[in-house]
Amino acid sequence: MRRVVLVARLDNAGDVLLQGPLVRAVAAGADRVVFLASPQGTAAAELLPGVDEVVTWHCPWIDGNPRPVDPADLAALTDRVRSAGVTEAVISTSFHQSPLPLALVLRTAGVGRLAAISVDYPGSLLDVRHRVADDLPEPERALSLARAAGFELPDGDDGRLAVRRPLPPADREPGYVVLHPGASVPARAWPAHRCAEAVEALADAGWEVLVSGGPGERELTAAVAGSRGTDLGGATTLAEMAALLDGAAAVVVGNTGPAHLAAAVGTPVVSLFSPVVPAVRWAPYGVPTVLLGDQSAPCRDTRARECPVPGHPCLSSVTAADVVAAVGKVVAA
Repeated sequence: MRRVVLVARLDNAGDVLLQGPLVRAVAAGADRVVFLASPQGTAAAELLPGVDEVVTWHCPWIDGNPRPVDPADLAALTDRVRSAGVTEAVISTSFHQSPLPLALVLRTAGVGRLAAISVDYPGSLLDVRHRVADDLPEPERALSLARAAGFELPDGDDGRLAVRRPLPPADREPGYVVLHPGASVPARAWPAHRCAEAVEALADAGWEVLVSGGPGERELTAAVAGSRGTDLGGATTLAEMAALLDGAAAVVVGNTGPAHLAAAVGTPVVSLFSPVVPAVRWAPYGVPTVLLGDQSAPCRDTRARECPVPGHPCLSSVTAADVVAAVGKVVAA
């Protein structure tokens, strides 16, 4: 019987990119890998080496803007899993998410072997209930689950993040700085006026500055780029963004998806990191990084989506001069 393994990660693009080592370990021991992703994570899943098929599903117990639970939608998912011939599954979740609802759905789809990290008693829902220390970098945490499920990285794989190559062709000479001002969670964003100041300061220091952002961030990127930066808001797909970051000398970004995409293409990161989640778990992985932001601020470990402290002091305290100095440091590393 063919070993068809479903890997599930149902939140954002950055979270999916952090599953890269897990996916490659599973792919080394499977005949086929099916990745179950959210709509926000699908493009990232398509970039992961080792993924053969991506199934997109909007999960009502994980998504930040959940839809009502729909029995017909659950039935359609189980039909899709059966038609893919899935024989086992590795369910990856963040530390605050439960894998058990999805495990129940996959059991009803006939999946024979299920593995997940779970602090809750799983009954008959899991065959491999993995326990792991909280304060591991997320890629290592996920890889430990793959190993508990019986999958190992192939010889020569260094366990870092990666994307499929070749990437789309770039239309500019490498060596610029990318500044990404947006974030999927507002509490993790460096204030826009600080971003604009950094564009000016980086330009004064001799850097070409490209300002990136998604389709919904065009107003923000235009304001941040001003007259000294190049506004690329809404101008790239995720694969094109990977190519853009691949050509950068450094990326200046908050704790959001492009930070992990930069790490996946091997580009140094100046990380404007709000401590609402722990940096030990979520900082850019495996590349030279300078972490900026007050990691002992009152918002620490709150998982807040909106900053709970007036003035957003954990990040507003970071200056443009701090960023210029940090860019110089990571480029020289």
